[in-house]
Amino acid sequence: MKDTAVKAMFETIATGYDFQNSFLSLRRDVYWRKALAEMLQLKDGDIALDVAVGTAEIALSISGRYPGARVIGVDFSPAMLRVGKKKIEDRGRQEQISLTAGDGRLLPVRSNSVEALTISFGIRNVEERDQALAEFYRVLKPGGRLYVMEFSYPDQPVLYKLYRFYFDYILPPIGNLISRTNYAYSYLAESVDTFPDDARFRAEIEAAGFTKTAITQLTFGIAKIYQGRKEAQ
Repeated sequence: MKDTAVKAMFETIATGYDFQNSFLSLRRDVYWRKALAEMLQLKDGDIALDVAVGTAEIALSISGRYPGARVIGVDFSPAMLRVGKKKIEDRGRQEQISLTAGDGRLLPVRSNSVEALTISFGIRNVEERDQALAEFYRVLKPGGRLYVMEFSYPDQPVLYKLYRFYFDYILPPIGNLISRTNYAYSYLAESVDTFPDDARFRAEIEAAGFTKTAITQLTFGIAKIYQGRKEAQ
């Protein structure tokens, strides 16, 4: 799916996006966001950049965990950003979180300016992952860390078969019905299928210059957090 089609999809599903994610993940998305935020270990005054910020759920989790840190969110969907900005205003987090339009392949952020960069369920929508990972490396300060959370499949064979059945035959029709589209969750399943396996994606992260890479499994491997560090200079 090309950039314009992906953007149009998110524009269409923005208002119901949070409910859809929570319902279809059986609220595991709440746990995943907390787990990701906990990993960042930010200090007061640190800046975290959340790419593909969407409706700001990750940004809100980070600011809730680290009230003394700042969070910058970037997304290419105006509709998603509108939903996110309203949530931030409703919770009085305007001083902590700022959202802006932008592309993960050409971030509107200064080089060597953020302590942590997160992107959740967004990297598989980027065809030019090498460009995006190079940008992530550019904007991180030396010593800064990258956290990429993405969908995956359980490694355990029985769980893998059960989850594949759900992911291939149950989630797409139910998700499409809830999102009032005939493609959004079919695309989700297809994009997860075509995403590289752990070894290949870890190699892509390392090719961008990151070291100390690691992978953390969440909920039996249904989601994973890929980590990397920009070495101090």
